[in-house]
Amino acid sequence: RFLLTVGLVLLPSLVSAASIPSPPPTEAMPVKETIHGVEMVDPYRWLEGSAAPEIEGADADLDQRVSTWTDEQNAYTRTVLDDLPGRGELEARLEALLEVGRVSRPTVRQNRYFFWERQGDQPQWTVKVQEGVDGEARMLLDVNTLDPDGLTALGWFTPDPSGELAAFGIYQAGDENFVLHVLEVDTGTWLAEEIPGKVRGVSWLPDSSGFLYHRLEDLDNPYSTQIKLHRLGTHHRQDTLVFEQYKEGPLATTWGPGAGISRDGRWMVLMYWTGTDSNDLWVIDFDRWRRTGELEKKVVVEGAKATSFGQIVGDTLFLTTTVDAPNGRVVAVDLYRPGQEHWKEILPEREDAVLTGVAVARGVLAPHYLKDAYTRIELTDYEGRSLGELELPGIGSASLSAFEDRTEAFLSFSSFNEPQTLYRLDLASGERSRWAKPDVPVDPSLIEVHQVRYPSKDGTEVTMFLVHKKGLEKNGKVPTLISGYGGFGISLTPRFSSTIMPWLEAGGLYAVPNLRGGGEYGDDWHKAGMLEHKQNVFDDFIAAAEYLIAEGYTDSKHLGIRGGSNGGLLTGAALVQRPDLYSAVISAVPLLDMLRYQHFLMARYWVPEYGDPENQDHFGFLSAYSPYQNIRPDTAYPAVFLTAGENDARVHPLHARKMAARLRDATASDPAEDPILLWVDRSAGHGAGKPLDLQVQDAADMLIFVMWQLGMLPG
Repeated sequence: RFLLTVGLVLLPSLVSAASIPSPPPTEAMPVKETIHGVEMVDPYRWLEGSAAPEIEGADADLDQRVSTWTDEQNAYTRTVLDDLPGRGELEARLEALLEVGRVSRPTVRQNRYFFWERQGDQPQWTVKVQEGVDGEARMLLDVNTLDPDGLTALGWFTPDPSGELAAFGIYQAGDENFVLHVLEVDTGTWLAEEIPGKVRGVSWLPDSSGFLYHRLEDLDNPYSTQIKLHRLGTHHRQDTLVFEQYKEGPLATTWGPGAGISRDGRWMVLMYWTGTDSNDLWVIDFDRWRRTGELEKKVVVEGAKATSFGQIVGDTLFLTTTVDAPNGRVVAVDLYRPGQEHWKEILPEREDAVLTGVAVARGVLAPHYLKDAYTRIELTDYEGRSLGELELPGIGSASLSAFEDRTEAFLSFSSFNEPQTLYRLDLASGERSRWAKPDVPVDPSLIEVHQVRYPSKDGTEVTMFLVHKKGLEKNGKVPTLISGYGGFGISLTPRFSSTIMPWLEAGGLYAVPNLRGGGEYGDDWHKAGMLEHKQNVFDDFIAAAEYLIAEGYTDSKHLGIRGGSNGGLLTGAALVQRPDLYSAVISAVPLLDMLRYQHFLMARYWVPEYGDPENQDHFGFLSAYSPYQNIRPDTAYPAVFLTAGENDARVHPLHARKMAARLRDATASDPAEDPILLWVDRSAGHGAGKPLDLQVQDAADMLIFVMWQLGMLPG
């Protein structure tokens, strides 16, 4: 039914503008300030809530005023989106797609296989375990039984070396404040352990008597990470502090420290983020520390503008690093002599591909490469001698889970037109069998994927994936949705998305450009979209839209863009820089006020990526593109849909609130035809942990909004 109804594309929208109500008003309470000699006026500072005490004459209970205002905006958005024609069919299609069962790659301990699973209409993921590869799976942990509203989510799950115990973290309504618990695998019984404080990064001792973990010393201070050692059966207040985030200096507000223990418990690798593209790394004789309490750090990498991560096998650290290798290389580090002068290069840097990581099995390394933004996996021995390339089902995204005590491994593969499939491999014999494949109600053969290259504003060549139904004709009016990110070295590679399938089935074109700021083409590609170079990311994105128009795919009336988080900043900047280029803009959980972002939640983590507006040099390039400050009055802005999560621990919802209010003030467009919509989800955070019903609602909101604005809805 959905295909018959929504498949009638390219019709003018039959939604009457007269049926769309006017948005609720927002009071302006201008705040003036001078930053680095520049006078700035913020009319909606009060929408920051209690974080804005500088507002003279503001009510004492400012948060309540913001809450009431938010309720009004949410009600308006529901009025606009809920009754659009075709919404019911769209939700039904999305529900059918999202209810398809999903299974993760297993984690293997001894003869036990642990994996995540979500079946049917279960709101949240569960964990199952089976004895042996052919054993019958049984339910081990079902958080759905803990909360009738489905808002309790599983954040992580880490079994011990014996497979007899497991630590796990749960959180509420998307807040990501993980609380650690421990269970017995045989019985499913929860032990008395309960450690609060956004706990993560558990690394078990080899005898399973305890574990290392990361937590926040103060939940209200995101820059207070501690690494502690917990002994089972003791209260967490007695846990031993191993290392903690620096209290002062420029590294006090980075992502901070992390640590892991070797399989035999002899060594600990300690790292510390020094930026979003760099970290220090040390090795510690952990056995000696446990005996003497002396934490002697031996430098592996220190002070380099590079990332370095690895896995220990015996007394060797197989290190993946960008030190002197922007595309990455693998070196073997002798943990008794970890200095760079003693490194042994195993896999040199490649010019034609980017090394993204290495899986380590017994006697086998499996380096993962990105070449033209899709995955290649090779196999070598520990000396780097080639054992051949791992055959993949096609062009897509793949990842291998391996374990140093066996050659058994598990491969996941996905592409835009291929749902994630899991395979069990033997890396020694080459045997392969399918472990799991979801029965998604789509026909992948109907979808076509190809990659194009286009020039950005400065001439830099950028790649882009185009996804659509076979037989798509370039008629200059194809409904087109461009999705981008462009930051933090994160790569957008071909992956299946249930929520984009209705768009493709309805005849839409889906485009994913590999923007600078991402990691698709190495560390240099990331750096080319950071700090003072951030405008390159926006230029790449705008150029993608111009390319699709120039090539005859679409025009501005049939073009929409979407992005979330850093991608929400991307679409916000593209909106204010080229409002004429699109008809629909989605900016989800976004950063938008880049002159104040650093004051809220954990945002100082991102200063090395974006810059610090308190620094006069940085203020110049930040103020030049900050979407909130670059809204221009009497400008014909397209329809915009902004979203936020009330419990977001990463990006404060104030960004979306303020942007919605200011855009409505400025736009010269008819709000009934090109509305500025805001949805603040009261039961969500940055996106993780949403139950199934909220996932369906979110996906339906975004798709119906774009379909409406691009003229795809039925009468």
